[in-house]
Amino acid sequence: MAMLEIKDLEVYYGMIKAIKGISFEVNEGEVIALIGANGAGKTTTLHTISGLISPKRGTVIFEGKEITKTPAHKIVACGMAHVPEGRRVFASLSVLQNLKLGAYTRSSKEETEESLQMVYRRFPRLEERKNQPAGTLSGGEQQMLAMGRALMSKPRIILMDEPSMGLSPIFVNEIFDIIKQVSAGGTTVLLVEQNAKKALSIADRGYVLETGKIVLEGKAESLLNDESVKKAYLGE
Repeated sequence: MAMLEIKDLEVYYGMIKAIKGISFEVNEGEVIALIGANGAGKTTTLHTISGLISPKRGTVIFEGKEITKTPAHKIVACGMAHVPEGRRVFASLSVLQNLKLGAYTRSSKEETEESLQMVYRRFPRLEERKNQPAGTLSGGEQQMLAMGRALMSKPRIILMDEPSMGLSPIFVNEIFDIIKQVSAGGTTVLLVEQNAKKALSIADRGYVLETGKIVLEGKAESLLNDESVKKAYLGE
């Protein structure tokens, strides 16, 4: 059984059909890349899965339980975390305060402290800057903070939306190394990313989204070598 199943999902913005009956699945332990051009519906798909948008039709099943109409905060408690596009850190709060906000579903101080130490081990820079306002961090450090905040809830699956957007090449490499580490640590990853080459290079499988429809799917390696994908998304 797949960890996450999306079945016949349809999402509208007013009269506009943004997602047109897509179905896909994510198995436990996988890194899945969802790639496509701007406006293809990638972010809308993630927002629908994590409960920020309600679909018109279709179902979202997580670990055998339907969560299609479940509020976003309850989905986090089920074991799913979402790193949004644009990072969305609380600029005036400290790094530590931002991280602690990610642990609101944890039941004890001990669990929160344990998660905090795990995040600091993965992101030493965040510990160095724990008392700084998050707004004073660089773009790459804010992305680390957004990822660290999501990991504070100890999710079984993490949804990442454009983690490399606006970052320097050095930070892009660092962020993708961290995603690999998160996956190696046992967390399943659903990755939306415009840098298709990078995303597919660390993914197990991928889905290509075009104007709200999945037009191609397969092993990441196959998609990397697919001529239509090369032409449309890899700049080759």
